[in-house]
Amino acid sequence: MAATSAPDSAVPAPAPAPEPVPAPAPAPVSGRQFVLENGGARAEVGSLAAVLRSLTVDGIHLTEPIGPDVVAPMGCGIVLAPWPNRVRDALWHLDGQPQQLDITEPPRRNAIHGLLRNTAYRLLAHDASSVTLGALIAPQHGWPFLLDTSVRYRVELDGMTVTHSVHNLSPRRAPWAVGAHPYFRVGDVPVEQLTVTLTAEVRIELDERSNPAAQHPVDAPGAGGPGDLRAGRRLDGLTLDSPYGGLANRDGRTDVAWLTAPDGSATTLWADPAFGWIQAYTPAAFPRSTGNGLAVALEPMTAPPDALNSGIGLIWLEPGESWSGSWGVRYAPAGHADDTQETT
Repeated sequence: MAATSAPDSAVPAPAPAPEPVPAPAPAPVSGRQFVLENGGARAEVGSLAAVLRSLTVDGIHLTEPIGPDVVAPMGCGIVLAPWPNRVRDALWHLDGQPQQLDITEPPRRNAIHGLLRNTAYRLLAHDASSVTLGALIAPQHGWPFLLDTSVRYRVELDGMTVTHSVHNLSPRRAPWAVGAHPYFRVGDVPVEQLTVTLTAEVRIELDERSNPAAQHPVDAPGAGGPGDLRAGRRLDGLTLDSPYGGLANRDGRTDVAWLTAPDGSATTLWADPAFGWIQAYTPAAFPRSTGNGLAVALEPMTAPPDALNSGIGLIWLEPGESWSGSWGVRYAPAGHADDTQETT
């Protein structure tokens, strides 16, 4: 009898190919994003360097806006801690011992704008109109201290209040200085048409490496530079790259600088007395999506450039000690600007 073959075993149908899993969207270059709103005021903040990306009131830009996927150009909107501006040769001394920081401005051989400009801050608190971000400054080259820092952005109906805080976690006293790097606008008015006013009484002259060379009264004859800005100067043709101090009207939170448009509208910078210095800077080729052009930074600072060496404006924190100080911005439309400005 012929043999019969066994039936073929059942072969299962191939499983369908899994659906491709989409790659997660890349995080914005400027880190986690926060939108703050209060009435007609709106701010956008990124966690990298706690950058203030945009501030508007009723659609009027008070700061130069930068996109979430843009590394802050020329320091636009970032926090400067534990020192603003520069340390000459990235070198200072602590109790007679040299402290060599990393050189972060190689062409001029300086350490510039502190230790947090490439740091992603952590979220501490957030609501509809405010966000608080924190960052540790750990011991590192030339910096043998541990500081816990934070910055709070709070949107007001007419602008914003910015509060910087620090707590010394080190077993020894530590120096502290802080600043910010906002570039201001008055809406869409070309910067060349704005008038800048500073209540400052002294100006530091800088050398070819942007370090302090001399200090002069703003009205000193033959001192060079832009001179006295207390009466206001139109920005067209005015080149600024100087620290200003001796800010007037220091009784509490006081207007210390403002930009005024031809129609009288104004963006005003106010500051607590601890912010005794302003760096005024007018790059001619600030990068914008519409093309490079003139911009104006008015940087509130608790200390001038090279404060780790000069000691000017330095705040010394004992172990466990904390400090806090605020500055802010507000907008006044045409016809109301005079109400917000305190003159010398």
